[in-house]
Amino acid sequence: MKTLYLDCSMGASGDMMSAALIELMPDPTDAVVRLNSLGIPHVVYKRESVVRCGVAATRLAVTVNGVEECAHDHQCHEHGHHHEHGHHHEHRSLEDVLRLVDALALPAKVKADVAQVYRLLADAESRAHGRPVGEVHFHEVGALDAVADIAAVCWLMSELAPDQVVLSPVNFGGGTVRCAHGVMAVPAPATAYLLEGMPAHGDGDILCELCTPTGAALLKHFAGHFGPMPSVKTEKVGFGAGMRDFEGRANLLRATFGECVAPDDSDAVCELKCNIDDMTGEAVAFACKRIFDAGALDVLTVPATMKKGRPGVVLVVLCTVDARDSVVAAIFRHTTTLGVREHLCRRSVLKRKAEATTLPDGTTIRRKSSEGYGVKKAKLEFDDLAAYAKAKGLSLDEASAEIG
Repeated sequence: MKTLYLDCSMGASGDMMSAALIELMPDPTDAVVRLNSLGIPHVVYKRESVVRCGVAATRLAVTVNGVEECAHDHQCHEHGHHHEHGHHHEHRSLEDVLRLVDALALPAKVKADVAQVYRLLADAESRAHGRPVGEVHFHEVGALDAVADIAAVCWLMSELAPDQVVLSPVNFGGGTVRCAHGVMAVPAPATAYLLEGMPAHGDGDILCELCTPTGAALLKHFAGHFGPMPSVKTEKVGFGAGMRDFEGRANLLRATFGECVAPDDSDAVCELKCNIDDMTGEAVAFACKRIFDAGALDVLTVPATMKKGRPGVVLVVLCTVDARDSVVAAIFRHTTTLGVREHLCRRSVLKRKAEATTLPDGTTIRRKSSEGYGVKKAKLEFDDLAAYAKAKGLSLDEASAEIG
């Protein structure tokens, strides 16, 4: 499974993500040429080599009419200072942005990704300002360089085509930031809404915005899992640099791309959980059977007391990473849950095999054996043992001793 892991320990912005991702491309120079052919009015992309705390990294600079805008959505620049170069940003509505995106030379899937990122931004702005989405007008994130950052990330994601995107917890920084509407505590309201459902934390040592609204929206759109980096056979690593160079802290977003693998003697499995308190026992049993049919490795229910003292169950499902989508779909289809919690974990396993033994009377008995870590185990298949005991009029222990 092709896996993209993004280390956001120094936050995320659109330009940091695009810079890190372009380093994962087979030919970064050609990728810049292709980005410049997208047709964003007056926009030019330029790849630059920089150093952050001694680490070589990349910046993907965006100029509009030959001038790099005052980093309206880049880390640690106060958003209210976007007129320093004498450029006035248009205030675009969501409809304006979507019309602009639709005219770009992008595949339909990429256009849809860009549009969805902007819808996430519009929804967050709507909640922050208490206005309907249709009345939201973008300030900083509606500028052409913001469109360029978002389009670049979406196009690069499409080109790399990872099977899964995994994120570290996101550092949103600290202190305050100056936005178009005034000085706000970090994270700014729209960013805070976008980070909902994502593991995030502040940084008492860096008093500025590390995760921008654009960065948060892109992460929210593309992320599939959160947590430490899984076992990956790394093919390429890219470092995208933030605008500022902090003393003693490398201001970088690291992107690692490769094949997700399980270490020897272990499996990578998904553990899926949900709480249910409005299904009958019969319905839960039926759902468990159908979830098994969808590819689950194991399904179990744990009695629990839910809200208001109601009895219920916690449904716990194990499945392979490849079977995850079909198993999640079965959980939603056959249970009443509205959400499934997910954890990618490793399990150590014994090597297993199954053998069949034919007894003198012609009966076939299956036997399972396993070994590893200095341990050997064996047991008879219960259904075969029970059938033999019933046919011979024996107890289970007697049948087991007779079979040997």
